[in-house]
Amino acid sequence: MKTNNESPFPKRLKEARKQKGLTQKQLGVLTGMDEFSASARMNQYEKGVHAPDFKTAKALASVLEVPTAFLFCEEEELANLIIKYVNRDNKIKNKRQVCS
Repeated sequence: MKTNNESPFPKRLKEARKQKGLTQKQLGVLTGMDEFSASARMNQYEKGVHAPDFKTAKALASVLEVPTAFLFCEEEELANLIIKYVNRDNKIKNKRQVCS
C-alpha cells in the first residue's frame, strides 16, 4: 500500500524499533519477512513511502511489544500514556510471576 499522508506510523515504528534496540533488518526478519527484503521494506515503512497492511502492523507491534494503537497514535502525549500503561502493566505481571 503506497502512502504519502501524514500518518504517525513511520515515526512511531522507528521510535519503538530503536527503543527495542533492533535494526530494520532484525525487526523485519523477526516479523516474518524474507531476510533479503526485510531491511528495504522496513526502511520504506519508516520513511512513509509504503504502509504495511494491518496484519503486518499487528505483527510489528507484537515483536516491538507495543500496542498496535501506539503505532497509529497521532498525539505525542497519548502515545506516551500508552507506553506508560504498557510498562505499568508489565511490571504488575512480573510481580505476580515472582510472587507465585
